[in-house]
Amino acid sequence: MRKKDSDIHVRSRVLVLVDESNVGSSVRTAGRGLDWLKLRNFLAGPNTGRDLIEMVVYAGLPPAIPTWQDERDKKNKFVHWLRSNGFMVVTKDGAPAEEGRYKANVDVMMAIDALELSIEMRPDVVILVTGDADFAYLAIKLRRHGIRVEVASVAANLGNILRSAANDVIDLAPLFRTFEIKVPDAPAPVSHRAQPASGGRRRRPRFRPS
Repeated sequence: MRKKDSDIHVRSRVLVLVDESNVGSSVRTAGRGLDWLKLRNFLAGPNTGRDLIEMVVYAGLPPAIPTWQDERDKKNKFVHWLRSNGFMVVTKDGAPAEEGRYKANVDVMMAIDALELSIEMRPDVVILVTGDADFAYLAIKLRRHGIRVEVASVAANLGNILRSAANDVIDLAPLFRTFEIKVPDAPAPVSHRAQPASGGRRRRPRFRPS
Protein backbone atom coordinates (compact mmCIF):
# COMPACT_ATOMS: atom_id res chain seq x y z
CA MET A 1 0.00 0.00 0.00
CA ARG A 2 1.43 3.39 -1.00
CA LYS A 3 1.73 6.04 1.66
CA LYS A 4 0.77 9.57 0.74
CA ASP A 5 3.75 11.87 0.61
CA SER A 6 1.75 14.29 2.78
CA ASP A 7 2.00 11.74 5.58
CA ILE A 8 5.64 12.70 5.97
CA HIS A 9 4.97 16.39 5.19
CA VAL A 10 6.93 16.33 1.93
CA ARG A 11 5.41 16.97 -1.48
CA SER A 12 7.35 14.90 -3.98
CA ARG A 13 7.77 16.06 -7.57
CA VAL A 14 6.48 13.31 -9.84
CA LEU A 15 7.14 12.48 -13.49
CA VAL A 16 4.74 9.93 -15.03
CA LEU A 17 5.64 8.06 -18.23
CA VAL A 18 2.97 5.92 -19.89
CA ASP A 19 3.41 3.04 -22.33
CA GLU A 20 0.00 3.59 -23.95
CA SER A 21 -0.15 0.32 -25.88
CA ASN A 22 0.70 -1.74 -22.81
CA VAL A 23 -1.94 0.01 -20.72
CA GLY A 24 -4.48 -0.36 -23.51
CA SER A 25 -3.82 -4.08 -23.70
CA SER A 26 -4.42 -4.47 -19.96
CA VAL A 27 -7.65 -2.50 -20.14
CA ARG A 28 -8.99 -4.53 -23.05
CA THR A 29 -8.07 -7.77 -21.27
CA ALA A 30 -10.10 -6.58 -18.29
CA GLY A 31 -12.98 -5.72 -20.60
CA ARG A 32 -13.07 -2.13 -19.37
CA GLY A 33 -12.70 1.42 -20.60
CA LEU A 34 -10.04 3.80 -19.35
CA ASP A 35 -10.65 7.25 -17.91
CA TRP A 36 -7.30 8.96 -18.44
CA LEU A 37 -8.19 11.90 -16.20
CA LYS A 38 -8.94 9.58 -13.29
CA LEU A 39 -5.72 7.71 -13.94
CA ARG A 40 -3.72 10.93 -13.76
CA ASN A 41 -5.45 12.04 -10.57
CA PHE A 42 -4.91 8.65 -8.97
CA LEU A 43 -1.20 8.63 -9.69
CA ALA A 44 -0.32 12.23 -8.93
CA GLY A 45 -3.46 14.25 -8.25
CA PRO A 46 -4.06 16.74 -5.40
CA ASN A 47 -5.18 14.03 -2.99
CA THR A 48 -1.87 12.15 -3.31
CA GLY A 49 0.10 14.97 -1.74
CA ARG A 50 2.35 15.02 -4.81
CA ASP A 51 3.15 17.65 -7.42
CA LEU A 52 2.89 16.40 -10.99
CA ILE A 53 5.64 17.72 -13.26
CA GLU A 54 4.42 16.05 -16.46
CA MET A 55 2.49 12.98 -17.55
CA VAL A 56 3.96 11.84 -20.87
CA VAL A 57 2.07 9.32 -22.99
CA TYR A 58 3.96 7.33 -25.65
CA ALA A 59 1.72 6.11 -28.46
CA GLY A 60 2.35 4.25 -31.70
CA LEU A 61 0.38 5.36 -34.76
CA PRO A 62 -0.83 3.16 -37.63
CA PRO A 63 1.26 3.61 -40.81
CA ALA A 64 0.59 6.71 -42.92
CA ILE A 65 -0.71 4.69 -45.87
CA PRO A 66 -4.25 4.34 -47.32
CA THR A 67 -4.78 0.86 -45.84
CA TRP A 68 -4.46 2.24 -42.33
CA GLN A 69 -5.91 5.72 -42.82
CA ASP A 70 -9.16 5.14 -40.92
CA GLU A 71 -7.35 3.68 -37.92
CA ARG A 72 -4.75 6.45 -38.08
CA ASP A 73 -7.44 9.16 -38.09
CA LYS A 74 -9.10 7.63 -35.02
CA LYS A 75 -5.81 7.34 -33.19
CA ASN A 76 -4.90 10.94 -34.02
CA LYS A 77 -8.26 12.05 -32.63
CA PHE A 78 -7.47 10.25 -29.40
CA VAL A 79 -4.00 11.85 -29.31
CA HIS A 80 -5.57 15.28 -29.85
CA TRP A 81 -7.93 14.65 -26.91
CA LEU A 82 -4.99 13.76 -24.67
CA ARG A 83 -3.08 16.90 -25.62
CA SER A 84 -6.18 19.06 -25.16
CA ASN A 85 -6.44 17.75 -21.60
CA GLY A 86 -2.89 18.58 -20.58
CA PHE A 87 -1.07 15.36 -21.35
CA MET A 88 2.24 15.50 -23.16
CA VAL A 89 2.09 12.99 -26.03
CA VAL A 90 4.97 11.48 -27.98
CA THR A 91 4.01 9.52 -31.09
CA LYS A 92 5.81 7.23 -33.50
CA ASP A 93 4.63 6.22 -36.95
CA GLY A 94 4.18 2.50 -37.35
CA ALA A 95 5.63 0.47 -40.20
CA PRO A 96 3.81 -2.26 -42.14
CA ALA A 97 4.68 -5.79 -41.10
CA GLU A 98 3.74 -9.27 -42.22
CA GLU A 99 0.14 -10.46 -42.69
CA GLY A 100 -1.47 -7.04 -42.74
CA ARG A 101 0.00 -5.97 -39.43
CA TYR A 102 2.13 -3.07 -38.30
CA LYS A 103 4.71 -2.30 -35.63
CA ALA A 104 5.28 0.96 -33.76
CA ASN A 105 7.59 0.23 -30.86
CA VAL A 106 8.00 3.24 -28.56
CA ASP A 107 10.02 1.51 -25.82
CA VAL A 108 13.39 2.99 -26.80
CA MET A 109 11.94 6.51 -27.06
CA MET A 110 10.34 6.19 -23.64
CA ALA A 111 13.53 4.87 -22.03
CA ILE A 112 15.74 7.62 -23.49
CA ASP A 113 13.25 10.33 -22.48
CA ALA A 114 12.99 8.91 -18.98
CA LEU A 115 16.71 9.44 -18.44
CA GLU A 116 16.88 12.84 -20.15
CA LEU A 117 13.76 14.25 -18.50
CA SER A 118 14.90 13.00 -15.12
CA ILE A 119 18.16 14.92 -15.52
CA GLU A 120 16.39 18.06 -16.74
CA MET A 121 13.32 18.05 -14.46
CA ARG A 122 14.86 16.41 -11.39
CA PRO A 123 11.78 14.52 -10.15
CA ASP A 124 11.75 12.80 -6.78
CA VAL A 125 9.60 10.00 -8.19
CA VAL A 126 9.23 8.50 -11.66
CA ILE A 127 6.12 6.39 -12.26
CA LEU A 128 6.38 3.97 -15.19
CA VAL A 129 2.88 3.02 -16.30
CA THR A 130 3.64 -0.29 -17.99
CA GLY A 131 3.94 -3.99 -17.31
CA ASP A 132 6.67 -4.54 -19.89
CA ALA A 133 9.67 -6.28 -18.34
CA ASP A 134 11.95 -4.54 -20.85
CA PHE A 135 11.74 -1.46 -18.61
CA ALA A 136 13.33 -3.24 -15.64
CA TYR A 137 16.83 -1.98 -16.42
CA LEU A 138 15.49 1.56 -16.83
CA ALA A 139 13.97 1.35 -13.35
CA ILE A 140 17.30 0.23 -11.90
CA LYS A 141 19.18 2.94 -13.79
CA LEU A 142 16.88 5.66 -12.43
CA ARG A 143 17.22 4.32 -8.90
CA ARG A 144 21.00 4.55 -9.23
CA HIS A 145 20.49 8.29 -9.73
CA GLY A 146 18.60 8.51 -6.44
CA ILE A 147 15.13 8.59 -7.99
CA ARG A 148 12.29 6.58 -6.51
CA VAL A 149 10.69 4.39 -9.18
CA GLU A 150 7.14 3.09 -9.02
CA VAL A 151 5.55 0.81 -11.61
CA ALA A 152 1.82 1.20 -12.24
CA SER A 153 0.24 -1.85 -13.83
CA VAL A 154 -2.08 -4.76 -13.15
CA ALA A 155 -0.18 -6.40 -10.31
CA ALA A 156 -1.51 -9.88 -11.04
CA ASN A 157 0.04 -9.75 -14.53
CA LEU A 158 3.30 -8.09 -13.53
CA GLY A 159 6.42 -10.23 -13.84
CA ASN A 160 8.96 -10.54 -11.04
CA ILE A 161 11.72 -8.90 -13.11
CA LEU A 162 10.00 -5.52 -13.35
CA ARG A 163 8.39 -5.83 -9.93
CA SER A 164 11.73 -6.36 -8.20
CA ALA A 165 13.41 -3.56 -10.19
CA ALA A 166 11.04 -0.89 -8.83
CA ASN A 167 10.72 0.58 -5.36
CA ASP A 168 6.98 -0.02 -5.33
CA VAL A 169 4.12 -1.35 -7.46
CA ILE A 170 0.82 0.49 -7.93
CA ASP A 171 -1.96 -1.94 -8.80
CA LEU A 172 -4.32 -0.47 -11.39
CA ALA A 173 -6.73 -3.43 -11.43
CA PRO A 174 -9.15 -1.97 -8.84
CA LEU A 175 -9.44 1.19 -10.92
CA PHE A 176 -10.39 -0.72 -14.05
CA ARG A 177 -13.58 -1.86 -12.32
CA THR A 178 -14.70 1.73 -11.83
CA PHE A 179 -13.29 3.49 -14.88
CA GLU A 180 -15.85 4.86 -17.30
CA ILE A 181 -15.32 5.40 -20.99
CA LYS A 182 -14.88 9.13 -21.49
CA VAL A 183 -13.39 9.82 -24.93
CA PRO A 184 -16.08 10.02 -27.65
CA ASP A 185 -15.29 8.19 -30.86
CA ALA A 186 -11.61 7.68 -30.05
CA PRO A 187 -10.12 4.24 -30.69
CA ALA A 188 -8.89 1.93 -28.01
CA PRO A 189 -5.12 2.24 -27.60
CA VAL A 190 -3.33 0.18 -30.23
CA SER A 191 -0.46 -2.02 -29.15
CA HIS A 192 2.94 -1.17 -30.56
CA ARG A 193 3.26 -4.90 -31.14
CA ALA A 194 2.00 -6.36 -34.41
CA GLN A 195 -1.63 -5.49 -35.16
CA PRO A 196 -3.95 -6.70 -37.94
CA ALA A 197 -4.95 -4.31 -40.70
CA SER A 198 -8.44 -2.85 -40.69
CA GLY A 199 -9.51 -5.34 -43.31
CA GLY A 200 -8.73 -8.31 -41.05
CA ARG A 201 -11.25 -10.11 -38.87
CA ARG A 202 -11.02 -8.87 -35.30
CA ARG A 203 -13.05 -7.31 -32.54
CA ARG A 204 -11.97 -3.75 -31.78
CA PRO A 205 -13.30 -2.14 -28.59
CA ARG A 206 -13.83 1.61 -28.93
CA PHE A 207 -14.40 4.48 -26.61
CA ARG A 208 -17.99 5.68 -26.59
CA PRO A 209 -19.64 8.61 -24.86
CA SER A 210 -20.66 7.85 -21.28
